[in-house]
Amino acid sequence: MSNSYAYSDDVEVAAAGARAGADVVRALYGRRLDRFDKGAGDFATAADVAAEKAIIDVIRAARPEDSLLGEEGGQHGTADAARQWLVDPLCGTLNYAVGNMLVAVNVALRDGAAAVADPFSGEVFCTDGTKAWVRHEEVDTPLSPTSATRLVDVNLDPPFPSAPGFRAVDLLAHPDFVAGFRPRVVSTTLALAWVAAGRRAAYVTDGGDLSQSVHFAAGIALCRAAGCVVTGIDGAPIGHGGRGLVAAADAETHERLLSHTLAP
Repeated sequence: MSNSYAYSDDVEVAAAGARAGADVVRALYGRRLDRFDKGAGDFATAADVAAEKAIIDVIRAARPEDSLLGEEGGQHGTADAARQWLVDPLCGTLNYAVGNMLVAVNVALRDGAAAVADPFSGEVFCTDGTKAWVRHEEVDTPLSPTSATRLVDVNLDPPFPSAPGFRAVDLLAHPDFVAGFRPRVVSTTLALAWVAAGRRAAYVTDGGDLSQSVHFAAGIALCRAAGCVVTGIDGAPIGHGGRGLVAAADAETHERLLSHTLAP
C-alpha cells in the first residue's frame, strides 16, 4: 500500500481501509486478547479497536475533511457532515474470539462506495456505488448474484423488534421455506457479500433501519450495486422507519421469501 494514500476514487479508499483492518484482524488471530464489555452480552476485543484505528488512519490520510462513525470509537467529526464513513472493524467478534474465521471488515461511505474484506480468504468485495466486484490477489471479478444455491442465511442474533409478527426462528421451520430453500445461520454480515457474489440466494435479518448501520451499510451497497433485490422484511424500502433486511439474488427469490414466510 502506498504511504501517500493518494487515492483518486472513494472505492479505493474503502478497499484500502478494509484491507488495513483485515491485516490487523488476521495478524492478531488466535492470540489471547483483552475484552471490553459493551453490555447486553456484547463485547469488543483489542483486535476490534486496533483494526478500527488502522482503517481510520487510511481514511483520515486520504479524506481528511470527511467525518467517520466507528463501531468502537464512535463519531469523528460532525455527524451531519456531507460525507461520512461508516466503519465496522470486525463483524463477528464472538466468532473471532473463539477461533472461528467467519468474520468481516466493513467500510462504507454513506450513500457511496463501500468495501467488505474477508481477512482469511484475502478477498475484498468492492462497489463504487454502481458496479460491484471482488478483488483477490489483485484481480477484479464482477459480482454476479444467483439463487442457484438455494441457500439462505438467517441472522438469529438479538434484538428482535418485529416479534411476534416476525421471528427468524419461525422462518427456519416454515414449510414453504423448507420446501424451497436450505437455511444457514450466520453471525456476520459477510453473508451479504456472499449474496452479491452468488454464493447465497438471500440473507434475512430482523432489526430497525439498517441502511446507515456500520454493520450493514457496506453489504447493502454491494448487494444493490450487484443487482440484488434489497428491502425490509415487510417488503418496504429500507430507510427511516424500516424493518430489518431481506437481500435476495433475484426478484423471484425475494417474492417467495416475502409471500411465503415474511409478509405480516
